[in-house]
Amino acid sequence: MKKILISILALAMAMIACQTPAITGGQTQPVAADETSVQDPASTVEPIIIDSVGPAAQEALVVLFENVSPGVVAIFTDVGQGSGFIYDKQGHIITNYHVIEGFQTIEVRFPSGYMAYGTVVGTDLDSDLAVIKVDVPSEELHPLPLGDSAALRVGQTVVAIGNPFGLESTMTVGVISALGRTLDSQHSTPDGTFFSAGDIIQTDAAINPGNSGGPLFNIDGEVVGINRAIRTFSQNDEGDPVNSGIGFAISVNIVKRVVPVLIETGNYDYPYLGVSSNSSLSLDMIEELGLKQFTGAYVTSVVSGGPADQAGLRDGDKPTNFPGLFAGGDLIIAIDGREVRVFDDLLAYLITNKSPGDTVVLTVMRGDEKIDISVLLDKRP
Repeated sequence: MKKILISILALAMAMIACQTPAITGGQTQPVAADETSVQDPASTVEPIIIDSVGPAAQEALVVLFENVSPGVVAIFTDVGQGSGFIYDKQGHIITNYHVIEGFQTIEVRFPSGYMAYGTVVGTDLDSDLAVIKVDVPSEELHPLPLGDSAALRVGQTVVAIGNPFGLESTMTVGVISALGRTLDSQHSTPDGTFFSAGDIIQTDAAINPGNSGGPLFNIDGEVVGINRAIRTFSQNDEGDPVNSGIGFAISVNIVKRVVPVLIETGNYDYPYLGVSSNSSLSLDMIEELGLKQFTGAYVTSVVSGGPADQAGLRDGDKPTNFPGLFAGGDLIIAIDGREVRVFDDLLAYLITNKSPGDTVVLTVMRGDEKIDISVLLDKRP
């Protein structure tokens, strides 16, 4: 039985906004051990042995696919195709908004070969979700169980099933690469910028065009995310983006909050704080701003008349040596007693736990003073 020996050496992370060039031609070569060398026992890392090809592991993945694939569908419009999954026995199907954008009637193909038209009953531009309703025989409806994305941990095995490049019922396997990422939503602000979609799962399970809207499963066969996007610098001959190991999925806990409301009313309102933040501060910037700690969400702007403005949050107003960066703003370090290390933490908490009309307590550092500020949340305009 083959085993894979993994020695964890380093972890390199890049912010989504960074334009990191692709590395080509690089190879990792084995290093011969020096039998005469002596290692410091305190500096050694115990190797992790993962049995990735054993019969039990293979059988578990086979069984998972056989159990859940009947609930994954292909979705077609006049201009493209994507994936989706069956939500309930009433014929509701979940997919991405961008898969069905501009269409009200959609073609849905089931794994059995059955085909039907579906009608869009609700859309959510903030998290890129849509709900379709089909009228089909009950034997075609295999609702998939929903898991708990709050219980996910980096390193857990996940499985994506969808229709990349039109290849129906394709299964790929990977791990949770990171949690709590943000992406731009498709909901623009009054000034033309875009709100942020939060609580995004990052995975290295292969996701390609056509996977959009399909489910991401944990090893127990529960849906933990909806595959939404990839980050790549590569394209195929047709100009389609190609998987680079950086894929993103909407967390299922957002789905569990949003979808019932979409079915009932057709739309969903997200909580609105009314601040912009910069969590990507260099050490020089932190020193220039006079911040007392390295973590937190630094408030770069407060929307006039918005919830944060009415509650008294402050943005920076004193010029610094960094263009566009102003000192004097509040540093948000906690929300309702939960630590905020970066703005993504704040956003994920808001959209998975709060609604318009709720009140949150922000703990901020204002100079040397730590203060609590209560904010009454509104809905995104």
